[in-house]
Amino acid sequence: MTAPVPVRLTVNGERVERHVEPRRHLVDFLRLDLGLTGTHAGCEHGVCGACTVLVDGEIVRGCLVLAASLDGASVDTIEGLADEGRIRDLQEAFIARNACQCGYCTPGMLVTATDLLENAPTTDRAAIREHLSGNYCRCTGYQSIVDAVAEVAGRRLAAREA
Repeated sequence: MTAPVPVRLTVNGERVERHVEPRRHLVDFLRLDLGLTGTHAGCEHGVCGACTVLVDGEIVRGCLVLAASLDGASVDTIEGLADEGRIRDLQEAFIARNACQCGYCTPGMLVTATDLLENAPTTDRAAIREHLSGNYCRCTGYQSIVDAVAEVAGRRLAAREA
């Protein structure tokens, strides 16, 4: 067994210092070491998007990156986005449109949608679908998810122009 290595990062705005096994994936570090269970472990191959988080503002699949490789990084999880109020309107739109049926994909979907809304907001349904294409949902057929994201994008864009 390899000895744990020190890692220092900022998770949801709070400084975290731990010793982690060199092969522990970020999703497991968040869930098991920090108790942040909003980030889900799905396929563990980077294709479903359930483990999506933001690392230094970029979308990352938590099952594909080792926690030890993120020394000095900043990680935002679904809990952090919710606590900051960054996704309140998006959460409300998901609920209103029934875009979170079983809920398993919802945290990753919300993180990915937040990235779109904050970095390249658009109401173009094809662009929304493309941005969300790395996140799988078995329940909704995506229509309600795209509807919710487009609705929030429209409101946020209108508010910027006002």
